[in-house]
Amino acid sequence: MRDLKNVIFFDDLLQESYNALVRQAKEEGKYALGYTCYFMPEVLLDLPGCFSVRLRAPRCTSPDMATYYMSSRVCHYARSLLERALEGGYNFIDAQLGTETCAGTCRFQEHLAELPDLIQNENFFVSFTDVPFKKNENSIEHFAATLQKHVLDELHEHFGIDTSDEALRATIEAHNEICDIITQIGEFRKLDKPTITGTEFHIINLVSMVCPKYLILPYLRETLEDLKTREADAKPNYRVKVVLAGSENDDPDFTKLIESCGALVVADRYCYGSLPGREKIEIRKGETALRAVARHYLETSVCPRSMEQSAMRQRKKYIADVAKEYKADGVIVESNKFCEYWSYERVADTIILPRDFGLPVCSIEKEYINSASGQLRTRFQAFVESLEIKKIQEKEGAKNG
Repeated sequence: MRDLKNVIFFDDLLQESYNALVRQAKEEGKYALGYTCYFMPEVLLDLPGCFSVRLRAPRCTSPDMATYYMSSRVCHYARSLLERALEGGYNFIDAQLGTETCAGTCRFQEHLAELPDLIQNENFFVSFTDVPFKKNENSIEHFAATLQKHVLDELHEHFGIDTSDEALRATIEAHNEICDIITQIGEFRKLDKPTITGTEFHIINLVSMVCPKYLILPYLRETLEDLKTREADAKPNYRVKVVLAGSENDDPDFTKLIESCGALVVADRYCYGSLPGREKIEIRKGETALRAVARHYLETSVCPRSMEQSAMRQRKKYIADVAKEYKADGVIVESNKFCEYWSYERVADTIILPRDFGLPVCSIEKEYINSASGQLRTRFQAFVESLEIKKIQEKEGAKNG
């Protein structure tokens, strides 16, 4: 397929957290607000005068200093973030809006708050928000109240941000346009012959989380229009289609590695992915904008931190439904080493998805930045071959009636 417009530019933006568009927004006087978790609603951090940046540590290979402060048994992602902070890579952020969700990122954000002068920015502060485990009405009310106290009130007090219902409604409208564009781009992955690769989509979705929305939006519009006239190759360069599910994954090179083994990644059910993550926020009749945000993020999440049997079953069915919708032949489930939640969720997926839904699964434990690409390549190639054999056997079985 021909090159997709802006993807090279997007990939360049992902090489540094303090990229060109973040730098431009800072020069315009806007406040950069860091976050790590889906449960910190990015839409609240994109109110006029500020912008959200979902933190990453691109090209961090050895978090030695962070391991001294934390532990070698803490999630590699959390240690990599702290390593980048110790290197001075996050001095541009004016606040870190944390959530009390997974322990690894909590510890990283606690270090941001407690280590003297770690972030060289006189504006900098850290605020934590409590996130309910359940999705009932009481949970929504509690979540909305904590978001008001620990996010909106803090932004108004420190930076004078307009956090009114009117301002939030306008921000939700802009946020929904981003979501709509990403969703439309993702629809091309459902085609019998998709006209976008998993690597390209990973880059496009990721850049929408780490750049100021108002600056990246024109480029995303151009990319969507370009994709509408893009044609698939006459002969596909992949052998099977897969869903990639799992823990935090902000490394497009990992998706690229999978696709180099002959498996086209057609759906991204992982932390930092779009399923879920890019659904539009609906404000219901009689509902405040803040309550709509709280309800939306609780109801759309399929995070494994919720341990109820019904929630667990719903997550497995969600992956199975995604695999069917995107015409996937199998599922690759990955977890970062020492990930608090996905360490057990990956094991459960490996057993339940084949047993209850007939989905072949490749289970992978990986580092945040993968140095053992040779070993992973062998695993992925073997999985692709097994999916091909399964497809051949199914065709022969159908012929024999």
